[in-house]
Amino acid sequence: MALQESFVKQGNFLFRYRSYLPLILVVAGIGVFVANLLQGPMLTDLQYFSIEITSLIVALIGLFIRIITVGHTPPGTSGRNTKEQLAGEINTTGIYSMVRHPLYLGNFLMWAGAVILVANLYFFIIFVLIYWIYYERIMCAEEQFLRNKFGKTYMDWAEQTPAFIPSCRNKKKPFYPFNIKKVLIKEKNGLLAVFILLFIFHNIRYSCVKGKIQIDNNWVLWCTVIAIILYVILKLLKKHSS
Repeated sequence: MALQESFVKQGNFLFRYRSYLPLILVVAGIGVFVANLLQGPMLTDLQYFSIEITSLIVALIGLFIRIITVGHTPPGTSGRNTKEQLAGEINTTGIYSMVRHPLYLGNFLMWAGAVILVANLYFFIIFVLIYWIYYERIMCAEEQFLRNKFGKTYMDWAEQTPAFIPSCRNKKKPFYPFNIKKVLIKEKNGLLAVFILLFIFHNIRYSCVKGKIQIDNNWVLWCTVIAIILYVILKLLKKHSS
C-alpha cells in the first residue's frame, strides 16, 4: 500500500476515535503532574498562577477559533460527528479562506492550554508530536475525501490556502451569517472543559501544598461554577427547544 493510501486509511480510522485522544492526554497529564509535585520542588504560587493564566489564554484563543469556524459553517459538515466524513459543500470564505483546517487548529490550542497546566516541557513536546502524527493522518483522509468529491474546485482552493497555519493573504468575508444558536449548542462543552481542567489541576496542586485534599475558594472555583451554570442553562434550553 502506498504511503498516501496508508495515511488515508489510518486517518479514517483515527477520525472515528478522535474524541478519545483528549481523555488519554488528560489522564497522562495528571499522572505526570502528580509525579512532579511529589518529587518537588514545587513552583511558587505566583509561578503557577502565571502558568494558569497562560493556559487559559491559549485555550480560550482555541475556543474562539472554533466559535468563529462553527458560527459561519454551512449545514452538512462533519463538525463533532465521529462516524464518517461529511461535506455538502466547500466553505472557502471567512476563516476557511485563511486556513483549511481551522477546527483542528482550534482543538490544538485548546488542548495545548490544558497541557500547559502540567508544567512539564517534555510532556508538552510529546503532546505536540502526538497531535501532529494523529491529526496529520486525519487531515490527509479528509482532504482525500474532499478532493474526490469536489475535484478542481477543492484543488484550486487548497493550492492557495495553508493547511494549519493561518494566512490573511486571501482573506474573504464569511458567506454565511454568524449562527449564535449553533455555537451555543455545539461549543458549550468546550468552554466547560477548559474550566473543569483548570479546576482539577489547580486543586491537585493546592491539595499537595496543604497536605490534604482541599478545594481552593478562589477565582478558579468561581469561574468553574459559572461555566457549569452556563452549561446547564444551555443544555436545558436545547432540551426545551427540541
